[in-house]
Amino acid sequence: MFLNQTKSHRRAVGLALVLGLSLSTSISQAQKPSEADTARQNTGESVLPQPSSAAQKLYSVAKNDLLQIRVLVKNGRTQSSVGSGFFVDDTDLVVTNYHVVSQIALEPDVYTGEFVDTNDQRGTVELLAVDVLHDLAVVRVSRKGKGFFKIPSNANQLAPLSQGQYLYSLGNPLDLGFAISEGAYNGVIGRSFYDQFMFTGPINAGMSGGPNVNSSGALAGVNVAKRTDGELVSFLVPARHVVELINRVKAQKQLPNSFSQEVGRQLLTHQNFMIDKLLENSLSSKLLGRYLVPVRESDQMRCWGSSNTKEESAYSEDKMNCAMESSLFVSGRLQTGLVSITHTLLQSKKLDTLRFSRLVSERFKNQIYASTRQASVTAPACIEDFVKNEGVAMRAVVCTRAYRKFPELYDFIVISSSLDQAKEVLQSRLDVRGVSYQNGLRASRLFLKGISMSPISAGIGLGATSGAGEGK
Repeated sequence: MFLNQTKSHRRAVGLALVLGLSLSTSISQAQKPSEADTARQNTGESVLPQPSSAAQKLYSVAKNDLLQIRVLVKNGRTQSSVGSGFFVDDTDLVVTNYHVVSQIALEPDVYTGEFVDTNDQRGTVELLAVDVLHDLAVVRVSRKGKGFFKIPSNANQLAPLSQGQYLYSLGNPLDLGFAISEGAYNGVIGRSFYDQFMFTGPINAGMSGGPNVNSSGALAGVNVAKRTDGELVSFLVPARHVVELINRVKAQKQLPNSFSQEVGRQLLTHQNFMIDKLLENSLSSKLLGRYLVPVRESDQMRCWGSSNTKEESAYSEDKMNCAMESSLFVSGRLQTGLVSITHTLLQSKKLDTLRFSRLVSERFKNQIYASTRQASVTAPACIEDFVKNEGVAMRAVVCTRAYRKFPELYDFIVISSSLDQAKEVLQSRLDVRGVSYQNGLRASRLFLKGISMSPISAGIGLGATSGAGEGK
């Protein structure tokens, strides 16, 4: 069957969509320390820090325009997920994240939504628009805002940000209650196809879709995600994308016939942009043993290497892995828009030809058949052939699987294993997720074409690079 995802994919880059960002500071009003607080300080017991006066003032005036967005199973109205949101001016429009309301968008017959405000008043939620690429959504609710969060009609009217500037995130962390957290703006992150702001502040699940504002209350962005492999590394959707989506909502004359179709349309737009961006320049070639292998190093993809050359090992293993550090959230069961490249060089040290051949064959087979079934995609269809490219004879397998809800999208995997050397084998793999069939073929052909024998006689040394043209 289909192969397991790479280690980089399983890590998901340590990035968590948090269904809300949260804080570790209390939002109670500042007051004289109690005797109990004084006792805790004297005994060394930790005391939660009090929020700054700026945070207290912001929360006191913004709270009436904050909402918790709840997604409920229609049958029984049990809670499925929660996030946060905020009113647009004094209208009944509310901004949140797409991933907060994705179940409503994709399965409207199963899920519905409701809001809860800071006074514990509840009401209905109607989905109006989604922006999957920037993880935003707009809903209409059964009350109006008080006008605290003012969204300009032109993104040029947004307040500029500077490195180190204090920002404040609001929302409902962990379904515990509304809160505000303080942090700092630390620039634009360019490792995604779509810019995000880095917010150096404490966050937790439940605040996705909540607003992030400056000290004057002007919108800076929308809470969206955090890194789980670090501390205080959080991300915001820039406010300009909120402006664009609100303008789109105000201009649209009717709702999409199907939000599932609208999501599919946006994913098709993304995959064209992604593949064009990745293949606009020639793939680089790196030397691995006697082979030149294709890699992509860019703002969106990073490459890492590892080596196992322990003297007691029966064989050595050198690996290169290049993977994108971001993906598009589609649903809780599906993230797409990912590309990864892996090359592994296996060299026998103590194994005879037969045992080494068995090792290589088992590793190749495991890559193809070791994946688990997923409800969101079809079973993989694979073809196998023997190819020769630039002096390298290879066994190659190409597998595809289709997306059930988005029939124009596919996952592609290409696996190859060199056949020209008895005790040195190159195994390579390409994963491309969420692309059109033509773009999948385009990437697959370029990948296989980029594997070649190194012209050692030309004196290319270890780590040398060259270009591998696309050859459309």
